[in-house]
Amino acid sequence: MQTPSEFVREQVTTVREKVDRVASNVAESVAGSINEAPSVAAVSSQVGDFIREQRSAARVSLRELARTAGVSNPYLSQVERGLRKPSAEILASIARGLKISAESLYEQAGILDRRSGNPDTVAAIRSDSALSERHKAVLLELYETYVREQAATQNAPPAPRPSKESA
Repeated sequence: MQTPSEFVREQVTTVREKVDRVASNVAESVAGSINEAPSVAAVSSQVGDFIREQRSAARVSLRELARTAGVSNPYLSQVERGLRKPSAEILASIARGLKISAESLYEQAGILDRRSGNPDTVAAIRSDSALSERHKAVLLELYETYVREQAATQNAPPAPRPSKESA
């Protein structure tokens, strides 16, 4: 019988493998449609720039982040410069080292779809240094829910009015 921690470890491994497969498929489809989407190098550069910005904002050195993320210093440097495209597992490790959500790195890498709503509002929430990553995630979720509900309300047909005959 598995212990709860063994079960969780197994589930996390399974999810990571699936995310890596999806990331690989995304990278292949991006590379296959160069005219329709940014190149893999552009995506790598974008995620690298984002990691560098987050590292600078957190005042963490490249060497310190590499150590906490469990990657080599040269590899992390190459990721930041857009020369390497990290796997989902590496992105998750980097996110832990930066104390940010892995979801934000997955979005930057093109693994996850961006949140709905106004990109400026999403960027403002993400860039607010007064908020913790947990608070940012909660605010983004609330904002996305509000945007969806507003869109549903605007697209819903008006409620039927009671006729004078039935009143």
